[in-house]
Amino acid sequence: MTVSATPAVSVNKIRVGIVGAGTWAEYGHIPSLALLPGFELTAVYSRSADKAQALAARHGIAHPVTSLQALVEHPEVDLVLVLNQAPQHEAAIRAAIAAGKDVYSEWPLTTSTAVSAELAALAAQAGVRHIVGLQRRLSPSYRYMSDLLAEGYIGELRSVRMHVSVDAFGARRMGYLAYTVPTENFSDLLPIFGGHFLDILFRHFGFPRTLSALTANQIKQVTIVDTGETLPRTNPDQVLVTGTFANGAVLTVQLEAGKRNNAGVQIDLTGTEGDLRITNATSFGPSVNLIEGARGDAQPLQALPVPAQYDWLPAHALGGSVAELAHLYAAYARDVQDGTQLAPTFLDAVRMHAVIDAIIASDRSGSRVDLNV
Repeated sequence: MTVSATPAVSVNKIRVGIVGAGTWAEYGHIPSLALLPGFELTAVYSRSADKAQALAARHGIAHPVTSLQALVEHPEVDLVLVLNQAPQHEAAIRAAIAAGKDVYSEWPLTTSTAVSAELAALAAQAGVRHIVGLQRRLSPSYRYMSDLLAEGYIGELRSVRMHVSVDAFGARRMGYLAYTVPTENFSDLLPIFGGHFLDILFRHFGFPRTLSALTANQIKQVTIVDTGETLPRTNPDQVLVTGTFANGAVLTVQLEAGKRNNAGVQIDLTGTEGDLRITNATSFGPSVNLIEGARGDAQPLQALPVPAQYDWLPAHALGGSVAELAHLYAAYARDVQDGTQLAPTFLDAVRMHAVIDAIIASDRSGSRVDLNV
């Protein structure tokens, strides 16, 4: 069962230092932290000193610092947020761990399964808390859906079907997203959106025993809008995954990038006694999830409002994706105070790396693979 009570907050605030002053830091992380009384933003570092200074001025952050080392060693920083690009995560995470600070990293944790596993081991050895930004699993709607399943709302699970389509990662990208094109940066459709949404399924419904995958690269060239530069692209923009769960239930997943219209998310659960569906008009954005369900035969799906106890946040006007992030921070505050483990960790990131490795291996071999995670 999901812990539903509102996470308590310690009297002593968690002081936060930010590495990276990009769009998601300002759009997502800063509003999330500002909402929660248990946190205080104290420091920021960016490779651009001007960006750090400007961000600090806009949000009242006391210490814009000029080096990564100054950020992680700052006496008024308890938690380091690694919010720069995926290829830069490793250096910042290593620095935070060496300084003995708790560390949050955006997903993908790193560009390599082996490096991510090494960082998880280093964090454990250092005794620091480690959190990865797989926040969607903590959405009230997904936790409620998980509890409905556990309580037998649809009987025994027979199938899980998920379709995720995004307008992003298409043939045209802004300059700040040029880094997402090279395969070695592990920052395109499958690593980012695949990681986030597959984590929801496997956190709440269990990992499949086996899977098989097919990927396609239909968008073979990307134009950088700012400059007109064209870059070759070899990453998949279509990903199909099938699998089987331990109880015999089947899994089907489709991920697609560059969707011109009608992008969004739909997850369907079929059971022996009924059905559940969760939908969202955007895969990343302000919309909130809608849960519908039906029991018995030939019944129409009815909306199932999420009970209030699943919402861990004060009253707010955050959009759906930002509110999911705020729930991650609420979970982490509870973990710090009570020793729980609600927030996803680097170990969850390593498991998701392994899933993506298995998808790539299955696609290349054309065969079903065992998922040993």
